[in-house]
Amino acid sequence: MEFGGGGGGGAGGSSGSGSGDHHDPSDRNRNKKRYHRHTANQIQRLESIFKECPHPDEKTRLQLSRELGLAPRQIKFWFQNRRTQMKAQHERADNCALRAENDKIRCENIAIREALKNVICPSCGGPPVREDSYFDEHKLRMENMALKEELDKISSIAAKYIGRPISQLPPVQPIHLSSLDLSMSSYGGHGIPGGPSLDLDLLPGSSAAAIPGFPFPALSLSDMDRSLMADIAGNAMEELIRLLQGNESLWTKSLDGRDLLNLESYERVFPRASNHMKNPNMRIEASRDSGVVIMNALALVDMFMDANKWVELFPTIVSKATTLEVISSGVLGSRSGTLQLMYEELQVLSPLVPTRQFYFLRFCQQIEQGSWAIVDVSYDVPQDNYQSPTSCKVHRLPSGCLIQDMPNGYSNVTWVEHVEVEDKVVLHKLYRDVIQSGIAFGAERWLTVLQRMCERFVCLMVSGSSSRDLGGVIPSAEGKRSMMKLAQRMVNNFCGSVNPSNGHHWTTLSGANEFEVRATLQKSTDPGQPNGVVISAATTIWLPIPPQLVFNFFRDERTRPQWDVLSNQNPVQEVAHIANGSHPGNCISVLRAYNTSQNNMLILQESCIDSSGCLVVYSPVDLPAINMAMSGEDPTYIPLLPSGFTISPDGRSERGNSSKINIDQASSSTSNPASGTSTAAGGEGGSLITVVFQILVSSLPSAKMSPESVATVNSLIGNTVHQIKSALNCSAVPTSAS
Repeated sequence: MEFGGGGGGGAGGSSGSGSGDHHDPSDRNRNKKRYHRHTANQIQRLESIFKECPHPDEKTRLQLSRELGLAPRQIKFWFQNRRTQMKAQHERADNCALRAENDKIRCENIAIREALKNVICPSCGGPPVREDSYFDEHKLRMENMALKEELDKISSIAAKYIGRPISQLPPVQPIHLSSLDLSMSSYGGHGIPGGPSLDLDLLPGSSAAAIPGFPFPALSLSDMDRSLMADIAGNAMEELIRLLQGNESLWTKSLDGRDLLNLESYERVFPRASNHMKNPNMRIEASRDSGVVIMNALALVDMFMDANKWVELFPTIVSKATTLEVISSGVLGSRSGTLQLMYEELQVLSPLVPTRQFYFLRFCQQIEQGSWAIVDVSYDVPQDNYQSPTSCKVHRLPSGCLIQDMPNGYSNVTWVEHVEVEDKVVLHKLYRDVIQSGIAFGAERWLTVLQRMCERFVCLMVSGSSSRDLGGVIPSAEGKRSMMKLAQRMVNNFCGSVNPSNGHHWTTLSGANEFEVRATLQKSTDPGQPNGVVISAATTIWLPIPPQLVFNFFRDERTRPQWDVLSNQNPVQEVAHIANGSHPGNCISVLRAYNTSQNNMLILQESCIDSSGCLVVYSPVDLPAINMAMSGEDPTYIPLLPSGFTISPDGRSERGNSSKINIDQASSSTSNPASGTSTAAGGEGGSLITVVFQILVSSLPSAKMSPESVATVNSLIGNTVHQIKSALNCSAVPTSAS
């Protein structure tokens, strides 16, 4: 796919010219010729033909080529860009007319409301009775009916668990004391053998109900604002297309084979954008990657333009996203021309890495049949006075992707990530190499996650049963989809708990000052999550073992008793298995822990791996809930409180290609990483492992962590880390790499 310049600009040159070396003056002259402007006579002749025939055939283009002395490709690009320009002009004219009509109606509405305020009742001489009270009462009635329906639905679900109607249960006694409830983060319910008490004191002084959410600014966009946004998005789209198709003069290869932006060439090609590069406190991260995705272009475009689906598609990268304003809704009901103002938070799955917050414009344009481009570019929101304490200052330059349909129903996706980050932020030494190299938020990570998630969606739609059955019950196609939706909600909840932007945060030390534990106290009211105050505690450690071997160790049920301190070293068996990708490590498992006191408690676990990282997430779920999901019922209200691990390469440049995971070595679950692996095997680099626990606290009007409770959380994570290091023969290795 090739693209030309603007309506009056020059055409693109051949991809084989230009190498980034400019020692020969003749090379510079040739480059300048490739971007020359058309003459006035050429443009006048092209304009006259365009008025008669906006879509000239190949014969007409060849005739114009000979007549004007231009290449046929230049003629083709000129007409293509001129049609796009005319289309944009018509859209702007239509939008302006609609805005004017909308403003007129709004003014009339305001005038009518003001007039009604001054009306006097003819009967009593007082102000008229407002109709708002009727509508408020009607709204309350509707909400009351919805709540009753919700209550009936929950009651019917709960009745399936206990075998009798809710009305026949004895009344619940009020709870006066609260303690940590490990039933949602363990399956034995015994806690840590010989460990400290798990009592959590809820002291007055910190209202759980007052935990802050994210305050999005109230927007009031004028016609000038919308016009400015359209211009910014249009310029960003032009820049992105040139970056997507740029040859080696704009992009260079890194040691590990990644496409990195040549900043000197970029500054020459885009001089207006070079001002962003003058700030010495800002660091540029720019990368490009391409690959085949198992999904057609239109389906990908629909998911990218929907904020909720965007989060579901990238749960390990996007912690939250929302659409603040739709500036343009596209042309004739299609996504082409859609422009949205959005907000998102990006994360690395570790509490040691600050989140990245963006207000940005997302613009979608169909280039031709089966080919779409989507660009993101930062936009400053004046009303924004909020800065999360866990975020860093970052600005997104034109970034995005080109999505091209393939004949087999797949898509070829080329991705560009281009941001500038404030370099004043002190990076934790564990993640310094990963962040500064651009691996953590680079194009390759986005594309590999997209490929894995699209494989998962395909598995969700394909009918099939598990390779193992639970109690002789093989799930139907509906049961498989229900189980996959339940596991997806578990993974999304887990990813959102690693580094949340809201809640009460604190940091402490554990393991004889070996590593930091960062925790968040926040109130949970989401459907499908236990109501109450939840503590999310996480820490990240470094081990000199390749990530793929650590991944095998965590997901193998035979080695689970070696690290799971809450299972009391009881054996665990996989009783159900659902594949959700081509790699055997991408799967959903139902595990049973052989604990005589909790025979009805199972473990739902999902593991996933790609070249950028791995996840092993699990949550206790009781047997009736699993049976309900496997029968195909809606799993939305099954309570989950997941814990788990994230594993990623340490990104050290001296170890060569350590920014990628060799997933072929992770395909065998029979490998034993504990067999004398005290140093990184084969020079493949070490692993950054984030350990996450979520613990439920009984809900009270106010909550405050006591020192004893902090010690309890530290002990839980500290014991887990100790067990992991012992099992992997890394007890003598410091958890923070120097």
